[in-house]
Amino acid sequence: MLDIPTFDQRLGGNVIYKAFAHPLVAEAVAQLYRNLRAAGPVAVLDPDNLADALFVMHPDTPDLEGLYVQDVRDVGRRRHGQVARPLTALSETRAATVLICTFDAARLAARIAPLLPAGTNVTSIDTLRLPPAMQTVPTRYLDRLNFATNFAFFRDANGLSTRLVTANYWSKYGATAVRLWLRLFAEDGTVLATWEQAVAPGAGIAIDSRAVRQRFDLPAFTGQLFIHVIGAAGHDVVKYALDTFAEDGTTLSCTHDANAWPSDRFAGLPAPRADEHVCLWVQNAHAVPIPIGALSLDRMGAEAPVPLTQHIPPFATLALNVADLLPGLRWPAQIEIRSGKHLVRPRYEVTRGKRVRIAHPNVERADLVPDPGIPSLSNLLGRGYLLPFPVLPRGRFRTLIQPTPMATTQTSLPLRIDLFAPEGVQVGTYFIGCLPRDHNVAIDLDTILPDGVLTDGGHGELAYDFRDGGQADGWMHTLIRAEDRQSGHAAESSFGAHIYNTLLTYKDEPQSYSHRPPGLSTGLFLKLGEGQRRSFSVLIYPASLPWHKTSSTILFLHDSAGHCIDEARVAIACSGSVMIRPHELFGEARLAEAGPEGYIQIRDDTCRLFGYHGLMDDAGAFSLDHMFGF
Repeated sequence: MLDIPTFDQRLGGNVIYKAFAHPLVAEAVAQLYRNLRAAGPVAVLDPDNLADALFVMHPDTPDLEGLYVQDVRDVGRRRHGQVARPLTALSETRAATVLICTFDAARLAARIAPLLPAGTNVTSIDTLRLPPAMQTVPTRYLDRLNFATNFAFFRDANGLSTRLVTANYWSKYGATAVRLWLRLFAEDGTVLATWEQAVAPGAGIAIDSRAVRQRFDLPAFTGQLFIHVIGAAGHDVVKYALDTFAEDGTTLSCTHDANAWPSDRFAGLPAPRADEHVCLWVQNAHAVPIPIGALSLDRMGAEAPVPLTQHIPPFATLALNVADLLPGLRWPAQIEIRSGKHLVRPRYEVTRGKRVRIAHPNVERADLVPDPGIPSLSNLLGRGYLLPFPVLPRGRFRTLIQPTPMATTQTSLPLRIDLFAPEGVQVGTYFIGCLPRDHNVAIDLDTILPDGVLTDGGHGELAYDFRDGGQADGWMHTLIRAEDRQSGHAAESSFGAHIYNTLLTYKDEPQSYSHRPPGLSTGLFLKLGEGQRRSFSVLIYPASLPWHKTSSTILFLHDSAGHCIDEARVAIACSGSVMIRPHELFGEARLAEAGPEGYIQIRDDTCRLFGYHGLMDDAGAFSLDHMFGF
């Protein structure tokens, strides 16, 4: 496993990891190592404990003469085959070069100069900095805004294309000159293209694989797109929606942004049905290869991982048929991905006949333990943690729910489903039970709802229910799968639970992205469709306790340049939902005026809504994923 420090609260998050993982930094490290190797042995001065991250991310190190530290508490620790010595011992070094493993190292270099034997060279990892033009905050290199980066699965091959859409939401936080630095990697990890594009304040953003392929005269490709936002403000997270589609209508699917840091495990990968093929897209997010046996798949709860016996080059993409490692495993069994921190959130693709759908597993957390306070939350927080999901109109769609363990310590899932009509009236409840980690359960709502209920759609909420015991940690997740009864097309998404719309708080819930809890407002992004693929959204107003009777929701239609050209208001009942179809709400003429990169921003200052979005065509294809906000 890559022992990568992906989160450091002192530095504002996972900035150290991202500072060493950037593709341009990988090129600079290779050059630094060549220079050091040519000069002779290297002494590493590691005052801030950054060498571990550097050497894990880039392990082809030159010969090390010794490791030297500044904090006396680190003296004597064994790291990278060296016993750490005090930096004062540099006076005795026989190294040709001292590598200072910190940024902004000039002052420290001056201070150690009198210690060093004559002729000793000094360098630092300041040579690994991104070019000044790519630094958003040049005065503080390890500022998280210097590393507003992410990956996207990106393909234009075999009749399938991808289109990434988002907006310049950084401008609302004061960003004035935003640029995108983009690098497209081929399936074998080689670089296909590198380019930049400027983005106007508030403007919509669309990166279409067809246009990229034409612009750079590329052959068919399947790989990954690295995105670096330069000039960001407020958010260092690059959020987007990614559509996958075929012009013949057999494929229409959606998935959203990847987590921008790696995890040791991912969960929520469904095993294939007998008539399905499930492909896990293994995309190496680093400049270090994934060695044979470093990645494995396991049936959730079996604790019998099966390793992948293939080597994956840096930044390469591998289509892994899950049946190759877990033959005979069938839905509704679930698969755990043990990635050894080589991947950011991967994608999986399900092929059934001629139809294809793509979705994502989620990060399986290793830092949680059961919370004994959650079972008593109902005294003050009503239904507590809720996981809302859409029920598309049952006349056309079938909906299935599969609870998914999403933390390594989850051994029981005590759950029920509450179901609501659009007007907020509860129309049913179903106790799932206290499921074990290795459960084999997927609930078809047709089996728990009578005919005639939710024919026009509605929503459900997964909630904790301890009547048969069990434990909880607040990290409740589920897979939501919808199937068109006539076309056979399917789409799926997965997400986790929160406490919604209460003034009382519990730990960091109700969650707020910009202020201290409680989070009681909404800001969601809704893309527009393209051609016959029209967008839709299901907005859900969940409430752990009774809140405002109706929402005060405003939908702002923006054109491609970011200008608001229209708005519409909707009132959603508490514990209710509404399906939004922009072409009906604003009209075709207005959407045409908004243009191909136009979008809708959904705002509500009275409550927190949760939403799902997708595209639909008239031939039975549709997509579905949860929305993102900013």
